[in-house]
Amino acid sequence: MAASSRAQVLRLYRALLRESQRFGSYNYRTYAIRRIRDAFRENKNIKDSEKIEELVNKAKTNLEVIHRQV
Repeated sequence: MAASSRAQVLRLYRALLRESQRFGSYNYRTYAIRRIRDAFRENKNIKDSEKIEELVNKAKTNLEVIHRQV
């Protein structure tokens, strides 16, 4: 993975966690944080650039959803 892609993924990870912290409900907040961490851990060893791009786009969509719901 290129350095820019790695930086982009880390930036996205931090943004997802930061937005999830803003949920008012404890249950929603902990569920979102757990799902984000699990998803990133599960996919950390993927080397296929197309699959990485697909996952990044999915994460961006999820970030938009979290942002709207918070």
